[in-house]
Amino acid sequence: MKETIVVIPAFNPLQSLIPFVEQLKRVEVTKIIIVNDGSAEKYQSVFQKLREVERCIVLEHPKNKGKGRALKTGFEYILKYESHVQGIVTVGAHGQHSLADIRLILEAVKIFSDGIILGIREFRSRNMPKLSFIGNRAASMLFELLFHRRLLDIQTGLRYIPRQELVWLRKVPGEQFNYDTNMLVEALRRDVTIYEVPIGYAKLKKNSIISYDEIVNPATVLQQIWNSFKEKRTQ
Repeated sequence: MKETIVVIPAFNPLQSLIPFVEQLKRVEVTKIIIVNDGSAEKYQSVFQKLREVERCIVLEHPKNKGKGRALKTGFEYILKYESHVQGIVTVGAHGQHSLADIRLILEAVKIFSDGIILGIREFRSRNMPKLSFIGNRAASMLFELLFHRRLLDIQTGLRYIPRQELVWLRKVPGEQFNYDTNMLVEALRRDVTIYEVPIGYAKLKKNSIISYDEIVNPATVLQQIWNSFKEKRTQ
């Protein structure tokens, strides 16, 4: 198995992140890097407990900078200090991804390690509002129209990225959640192969903090894709 590190951008995470990280040690990953993206003081106890978890590293932003910046901080750390690692898996901090989902991605790495792997969520869950399902499909269609590649879930936060791609990924524009889309746009421009692996159902929670990891507002997603297209045209 290739040596892999999990990167989790975290802003005001719940206590449930601690047992989740403990569970991650059961899968074939070398280390788990948590990036505390300027979380409020009352959440610092969560990060303190995470620092005590074996094979877990906590990086700090003194103030909130956004998911995109948090991911780049993790990438830069790996490039500087983890020369043996061959790839990373990005995972949400708010319970969006199950251990089974992560195992599916790691199994896919054995076959598709030469490119970026996206964990494609199933939006036909009984608990998923129709608007979110329609929004996901509309986003996929708009992305295909503008960038000539059909991807079923452009906002998934569960991704495998080979180490060699981190060099340019740390320079991709986007400090907030728009980084997820910009990453895919730049990967297509560079002819990086993108694979799609079906995972579990999309999880939508009432707590609005979930939008830090994966956007659920259809209008916001569509606007983000359009902005990425305009940025590409000006480059």
